[in-house]
Amino acid sequence: MRIRAALAVPAASAATAVLLLAAPQSQAATGQGGPVRCSEKALTMRAKAVAGDSTVLRVSVTNGGARTCLVDRVPTVTFGNLDGAALPAPAGGTGGQRLAPGRAAYADVRTIGDPADPEARRVHTVTVAASAAHRGRSFTADRLGTGKQVLVWEPVTTWWQPTPAAADRAIGLS
Repeated sequence: MRIRAALAVPAASAATAVLLLAAPQSQAATGQGGPVRCSEKALTMRAKAVAGDSTVLRVSVTNGGARTCLVDRVPTVTFGNLDGAALPAPAGGTGGQRLAPGRAAYADVRTIGDPADPEARRVHTVTVAASAAHRGRSFTADRLGTGKQVLVWEPVTTWWQPTPAAADRAIGLS
């Protein structure tokens, strides 16, 4: 185990050096290649159960910063002390979503397909982050509007969408 760790650090450093050397001179020197990742402190996260369907949460992120920045293509949504996060629907692709100053993006999260499922887990909090590197914001079940708990089993989340209606369509609500 220690040997692998000792080899991983030099390998990661070498890979970073190769990427910097391969980048055009202007980008390598200044880091200016387009929008940068949004800082967590510039973002406002919100989450609430969709009216009439406590198995779907609508989450939003708003850029309160002065510059366009990038968030992950899908929100990172975790549930209480359970392992894992909601899977993106549709699956695939990585990358960023541009978020202009003052603009918001929306995603819907289906926490469970069938509330009567005997394998459902119950949690008291849901944490949402715009980037896997961010700590995110936690919301209690009561604050979300799902009652005392959130039922969870094979949760999925949409990619960020420009409007709440687009997020609803992406999860199959309309």
